[in-house]
Amino acid sequence: MAKKKSNKVTARSGRFSGGPATEANAFTNSVKFDTRLAHHDIAGSIAHARMLYRIGLLKKREMEKIVEGLEAIGSEIVNGDFVWRTELEDVHMNIETSLTERVPAGAKLHTGRSRNDQVALDTRMWLREEICELANEIHDLQHALIELGESNRKVLIPGYTHLQRAQPVYLAHHLLAYVEMLERDYERLLDCLVRVNICPLGSGALAGSTLPLDREFVARELGFVDAHDEPMVTQNSMDGVADRDFVVEFCSLAALLAVHQSRLCEDLVLWSSAEFGFVTIGDAYTTGSSLMPQKKNPDICELTRGKTGRVVGNLVALLTTLKGLPLTYNSDMQEDKERLFDTVDTVRATTTILAAMLRDTEINIKSCAKAVKDPNLLATDLVDWLVLKDMPFRKAHDVVGKIVALAESKKKRIDQLTPRELGSIDKKLTKDACSVFNLRTAMKRRQPIGSPSDIEVDRRLAYWREFLDH
Repeated sequence: MAKKKSNKVTARSGRFSGGPATEANAFTNSVKFDTRLAHHDIAGSIAHARMLYRIGLLKKREMEKIVEGLEAIGSEIVNGDFVWRTELEDVHMNIETSLTERVPAGAKLHTGRSRNDQVALDTRMWLREEICELANEIHDLQHALIELGESNRKVLIPGYTHLQRAQPVYLAHHLLAYVEMLERDYERLLDCLVRVNICPLGSGALAGSTLPLDREFVARELGFVDAHDEPMVTQNSMDGVADRDFVVEFCSLAALLAVHQSRLCEDLVLWSSAEFGFVTIGDAYTTGSSLMPQKKNPDICELTRGKTGRVVGNLVALLTTLKGLPLTYNSDMQEDKERLFDTVDTVRATTTILAAMLRDTEINIKSCAKAVKDPNLLATDLVDWLVLKDMPFRKAHDVVGKIVALAESKKKRIDQLTPRELGSIDKKLTKDACSVFNLRTAMKRRQPIGSPSDIEVDRRLAYWREFLDH
């Protein structure tokens, strides 16, 4: 039985005898998700219209009417009054068709361009704005970490390896580790922006145009310029429409940003548990249990951790989609929008909510102090003390390991062993060896750059405060 054809207006040319099957249109149309590009599509169309006037392909009055019509459509979209028509396939045809119905000269607007270079332009413009917003949100998250560190500057906690207590660090030092990670994310974001900020309009479907298009004029109109105000345009028409590297690059760095946030959240999930008790997350950013009335769950952290999977998945989906595509445009590339949009929405949401949550998080100073009093955290300091007594490191490591074993056999803390007991392991272990177990002194001894000493932590807090405030 033949498929029932739709008679609705579509973007199909005279090549076709009729409209697409209703189910085919439902399968292929992108109006359900690409309408968020409308603002950028209109801005690109206005710039294109002005360029067409500049090169003599539009009369001044035609150009003015087109611009007025596009601005009116833009206002309707903002106000929610514009009617989106799924039979018109995408955001581009919806806007162009509506324009042509209002302004006859609108039929000239598509001169010298294709939806292939049009969608590449819109996506770049949209992502350019989102990158700038995300960059600011990353810096706000860094601020929140610094504020928490500064307000608990003297709090010490155990640092962990293999989730086992390892060595003491200032809480601020631990939080600053995430500030460093986020700054790398910020720098990667700005580096990505350089490659996003290149104008593809004028590439046509794949082979440019025989018309005298002024691509650099359009680039300037739309802000595609470098640090020296020079216009940035793609240099190969086929690459201009086929390139989605900028989408993949953004999704890649967003995946790493999400991983960093997930690791922070894992720390907070552990720290907020009764077993650790280092932090209390505010009621506004936790949830209860439908059964157990005592529960206070760190759902924001857990959801952030969980959403990392979808961000990483979006990256893999994009790479998989692109890996087998010949040049130039293929409809498979329509799949990039939902993956990109979801990635941007997700990382912007997690970055914003984590900053708010950290500002409503309290450090439990007594619990931290109790945990960091474990003298085994300073076992490595005792190794260093022996090294300074001219003992080879490997031997010192072995000696301190025997001390720990002796303390365990006697059911004592390592710092409670007597000088005689220490001397039974090695004669270099005089009573002065016990001086390493003074926690505050131990922190001051950490001299190298990047260590968790008082001086170094203060230096980095001051650096980041000044850096982020400028």
